[in-house]
Amino acid sequence: MAGHSKWANIKHRKGAQDAKRSKLFSKVVKDIMVAARVGGPDPDANPRLRLAIAKAKAVSLPRENLDRAIKKGAGLLDGQTFEEVMYEAYGPGGVALLIEVLTDNRARTGPEIKHLLSKRGIPLAASGAAAHSFNRVGRLLVPHDSIEEEDLLMAGMEHGADDVTEDVNDNGDDVWQVVCEVGDLETLREGLEGEGVKLEEYGLWWIPTVSVPVEGGDADKLLALIEVLEENDDVQNVHANFEISDEEMERIAAT
Repeated sequence: MAGHSKWANIKHRKGAQDAKRSKLFSKVVKDIMVAARVGGPDPDANPRLRLAIAKAKAVSLPRENLDRAIKKGAGLLDGQTFEEVMYEAYGPGGVALLIEVLTDNRARTGPEIKHLLSKRGIPLAASGAAAHSFNRVGRLLVPHDSIEEEDLLMAGMEHGADDVTEDVNDNGDDVWQVVCEVGDLETLREGLEGEGVKLEEYGLWWIPTVSVPVEGGDADKLLALIEVLEENDDVQNVHANFEISDEEMERIAAT
């Protein structure tokens, strides 16, 4: 997903991603809620939650915020139930978009996402219309400087990994991306941790089966749209199958 990797790096350099402390807190809080919702509120029995908590502590998220996020995600607060929803669309240049949200009010979030798209002349697509351009995989991120690629590849292949590639995380840091079949994710996580590999993040992810090249005005509009969507409080991730050249990325970064 080269386009997304380069864009994450440029956004970090421009200060457009997680520029404000409150925005960074919002992201780690959502990570905690998703982890608690999927695997329960006990970090000892929920490896994904343990990782999310570690990330939250690394950015000094207040303990009360952390505890509340766990309870919210696990549905332990009266009157609040969170659900994961995915919206699909085709953006500028015909790029397929998958918009993953975590919301306690679908009746609020759905119209908000629809409004953000319709302002740019983009209708919501039917369920599955854009998803067919992606594969659902298990994904683990490993700090780039914590292990050599060959060592990670050898360890990963022993425990079900399909591939190891270079990527960039949301903070613009270089990481190794390890992918596997959805059903092999827990086995791979346990195997890598047993080998002493440090994991930064893991979970399910959407990876494009084909990339759509975009440039010029379409590239400008697409990246602006992704930024606007990611700024919505309920949006967890925006997946898109675009490819933008290095030259185009540098042009956009300079504007």
